[in-house]
Amino acid sequence: MYIKEVAKKLETSTRTIRYYEEKGLITPAKEENNQYRFFNDEDLIRLSTILSLREVGLPVEAIHSLLKDKDMRVDDYLNVQRGVLYEQWLELKDMIQTLDLMTERAGKGDSVTNDLFGLAKQLKTLKAMRKNWQDKWNFDSQAHDYDQSIKMHGYKFNVHQDYETALNKVVDTIQLNSGDLFLDIGIGTGNLGSRFIESGAKVIGVDQSEEMLAVCKEKHPEIETRKGHFLALPVMNMQVDAIVSSYALHHLTDDEKLLALEEMDRVLKRHGEICIADLMFLNEEHRQHIMQSFREEGNVEAIGAIEDEYYADRSQLVDWLEKHDYTVETHQFNSILSMIYARKHVENER
Repeated sequence: MYIKEVAKKLETSTRTIRYYEEKGLITPAKEENNQYRFFNDEDLIRLSTILSLREVGLPVEAIHSLLKDKDMRVDDYLNVQRGVLYEQWLELKDMIQTLDLMTERAGKGDSVTNDLFGLAKQLKTLKAMRKNWQDKWNFDSQAHDYDQSIKMHGYKFNVHQDYETALNKVVDTIQLNSGDLFLDIGIGTGNLGSRFIESGAKVIGVDQSEEMLAVCKEKHPEIETRKGHFLALPVMNMQVDAIVSSYALHHLTDDEKLLALEEMDRVLKRHGEICIADLMFLNEEHRQHIMQSFREEGNVEAIGAIEDEYYADRSQLVDWLEKHDYTVETHQFNSILSMIYARKHVENER
């Protein structure tokens, strides 16, 4: 298909298409005899994705980063578009909620000026958290060796001690029925989410790493993989029956963890369940005690590993869940690994 035909089909201009080519976003083939651009089906899908992302306000540089792989498949393009649209939608939701609060308080007189400033600052912080999370650990590079690395033993500090025990405990705790919608956040290569396939539930795996999702899909074709992250889940409100996460939440700061719980709460149905198995301390006192023990042992490997990430304060997570009407149970596997199980209340149950 030639450029004029493409422009007509996608309701854009030939000038716009040439601009995206100049920016390196598309590279259509050119006929040898006349150098006319010729677009195949993959080119059309890629160009359609670019136009869609521009329509929702993404700058060209950001799109270039998202579509850096020129060999992306159709489902990859759709995953990118969906993830971006969800982030845009959540940002709008946050803005509307803030405007509602501002409107309510503005009606009370000039004395609420500081309140309005505080709400605006809070919205700015929230937008930054959703947008600015970065994978400083480069999980794409770990994807193909991940399953082997978690089976290694003999380290002076083994973060995967009791790994299988923890995953089995999560499986035994969550009760699913056939047809339920099940969400695994930070699914990685699918080691936890895949264990729920036999229940007859529809399993959705969310991860920010495209390579992790690719490995997961190769291992477990039954799992629907979606690119996304804790702070902007690519799922509509009140859609899922159960949420699990293992060895992923500790990549968020404390403030980000609380926003992640808000996102889980948003997508969870009434009576829904959340189960998190992760690296965490019981509370700040417990953290200080464990760290002091490692210092006395001279275990710099353990200290370095913990300080490189954001092991949770379990008491803070439990407190948030209980304040938001969840019944909470906990289980401790070892000094740095715990499980939190929370079941959502319904108003008329109380």
